[in-house]
Amino acid sequence: MTTELVTFKMEHKFLEDVDQTAKAGGFQNRTEFIRTALREKVEDIKLKQAMLELGKSRGKAPKQTTDKERAKIREQVFEEFEKKFK
Repeated sequence: MTTELVTFKMEHKFLEDVDQTAKAGGFQNRTEFIRTALREKVEDIKLKQAMLELGKSRGKAPKQTTDKERAKIREQVFEEFEKKFK
């Protein structure tokens, strides 16, 4: 996997906070910390999107379903979302 250099500006005080937090969190450097924070934020947003999609389909079944059927459907939906959002 290739990486690209990304440059952006931060206020000095905030950068000091980032460095202190990275050090306290056991990260080797600020780059590792920022990369991890961004990855976590992206995953958080993907999860929220998936939950919204699930919420939209709640209660739309035209017939009554059993607990066993709901469990099977839930598994299928999560598998589809995992493929879609990975």
